[in-house]
Amino acid sequence: MVDRILACVWRPRKRAVEWQAWIMEAAERLRNFLVSQPAGLHVYLLGPVVSPTAVDRMNAMLGALRGAGIDEEGVWRAYATVHTYTVGFAALQASRGHPAQGSGPSDPLIERLASCTTRDQFEVGLRYLIEGIERDVAPTPAGEGSETTA
Repeated sequence: MVDRILACVWRPRKRAVEWQAWIMEAAERLRNFLVSQPAGLHVYLLGPVVSPTAVDRMNAMLGALRGAGIDEEGVWRAYATVHTYTVGFAALQASRGHPAQGSGPSDPLIERLASCTTRDQFEVGLRYLIEGIERDVAPTPAGEGSETTA
């Protein structure tokens, strides 16, 4: 059942050639799915998910990262980083939907910490990750690291 629901919601509307926007949208869609579907979050927290839709999603993300010119090892590292961040953030966000016991809703520290698990904060963190991935694929300026022959 989880796989069927995920199949309906995970695919980004952006084109995969715009890899940064595509990866961000794919991650946001998974985060939203996991926060809104407790059964889906439970499945993802149990261990690696290899359902047909999850594998399709993974392969599409790997393909988008390969299209960015990332080497194979980097593709897997980038995928693992974005995926783990997304699932972990969703778990924390879902658990923060319930106020802590013994704390009043006006406690400034609780309000501040709760603001760390919003959709906007997810996007901020994801942008940090994308920027790091971009640095890994930035082309070497001409002349640097290349050998010349005389």
